[in-house]
Order: sequence, then structure tokens, then C-alpha cells
Amino acid sequence: MSVLMAADLGRACALGVECARDLARHAARYPGLFPAKPFDAGFFHSLGLVGAFGSPWATARELRAVNRAGLWVFAADLLIDHVATSRDEVTALVAGCVAVARGDDPDGPLTAFLAELRDDLGGDPRWCDRLERMLTAMEREWAWRESGATPGLDEYLANADSCGSAFVNLSHWLATGADPGLVREADDEVQRYLRLLNDLTTSDREARWGDANALTLGAGRTEVTERMERHARAAAALIVPLRETAPRTALYLERQLGFNTGFYGVSDYWGEL
Repeated sequence: MSVLMAADLGRACALGVECARDLARHAARYPGLFPAKPFDAGFFHSLGLVGAFGSPWATARELRAVNRAGLWVFAADLLIDHVATSRDEVTALVAGCVAVARGDDPDGPLTAFLAELRDDLGGDPRWCDRLERMLTAMEREWAWRESGATPGLDEYLANADSCGSAFVNLSHWLATGADPGLVREADDEVQRYLRLLNDLTTSDREARWGDANALTLGAGRTEVTERMERHARAAAALIVPLRETAPRTALYLERQLGFNTGFYGVSDYWGEL
């Protein structure tokens, strides 16, 4: 490894640490949302690193939107999957968040955090729509679990917004002035790949937690791996033309694929419950 390459990696790691510290400070403003289990120190550093390695040319301030959007998604996911005790409770949570995204006043810690994101990003209608898609997908997975439904892999992947990747990326692009309309198809393919990557490498933990997972819903590891390869190829083909029109956005998506593939080979974002 050249000294220059090592220096680039060192800068990205330092940027990740700076982002992690900002995330931890921000989470401390909403202590009820981020209990020490599963939001341990490793969680904040992991989330800081994925933003830093996705856009290593950025500053911590420029990464604040993507990092905090990711942080918010984890808080919402925990509340829906592990705190809510009824469908009515989940539906009310989703409806309340969507209303705040569209301009209503917040009524609790989760929506107060969301209102900050909304105000920082200008309440863009595309952002509100993507938030609603993500939360509706999370609610659908909650219903699958409670009913014992076993959707096939196609239906499961049609619900991939539940993992929040596209919502977080859109937050990043709106904050940095990129045109998200140019990359939507590629972003959706990346999201499907990441949904399955997460499932493949965290199936034991998600089985313990009772979370929706392609493997626990009946898909085989070979089938999941083959679908991951298909979505990776599709994403790569869609990213190629973006290198001319939106080079940094294209590189960001490529780095998201690469970073997470390597990361999930060793660890997971969540700490233990």
C-alpha cells in the first residue's frame, strides 16, 4: 500500500470518528430514543464510518444530514420492531411521523428529531414521500411477523424501502445539492442488494430478535446470493452512465456497495439488545 493511499484511508477513518462523535452528541439530546443497548459505542462509530467512506472528500458538517438521517432510521426501526405492542400503535407512529415530515409540529422525541431533519432539508416533497414509503414498509414487515406471513423473495424485495438506505441517501443528496432524480433507479438496486446483504450476514441475530429476514422467511442462502449478484450487476450497469453526469454521486453508490460488503463480513451496525 502506498503512503498516499494509507493517508487517504487515515483521513477517512478520522472523518468517521469525527462523525461518530457528532452522532453520539446528537443522540444524547434524545436519550429515550437511544438506550445503551443496542446503541453502544460501536454503533455510533460504525454509522460514522459508513458516511465517511461513502464520501471521503466531504467534511463532517457536510455529512451531518446523511449521518443523522441514518441515526433517525435506527431509532424508528427499534420503536416499530421492538417497542410497539400493537398494529394500532405502529400505524399511529407512522402517521405521526409522516404528518411531521409534511409540516406538523412534533409531539415527542422521535418526531422532534424528525422535524430537525425536515427543517434542515427544506421539507422537500420527495423526501417526505420517501419517508412515508420507508415507514409503510417497516409497518408491513411488522404485520408479516405478527401474522406469521411468509412473503416470497420478490414480494420481500418490493418492500426493501424498510431498510432505509434510499431514504438516507436522498437526505444526503438533498443536503449536498446533488440531483437525486438522476440516480433513483441505481439507488433502488443498491438498496435491494443491501437489504439482502444484511439478511445474509445477520440472519442469526435477526432470528433472535424476530426481525423480518429473507432467510427466516424461507429463502435459501443460494437463492439470496444469486439475487444479490443480480442486483449488484444491475446497480453497476446503472451507475456507469452516472460517472459522466454525476461522478461523485456514482462514486458514492459504488462505495456504499463496497464498504457494506466488507463491513458485514466482519460486524453489524446494531449492538446487542
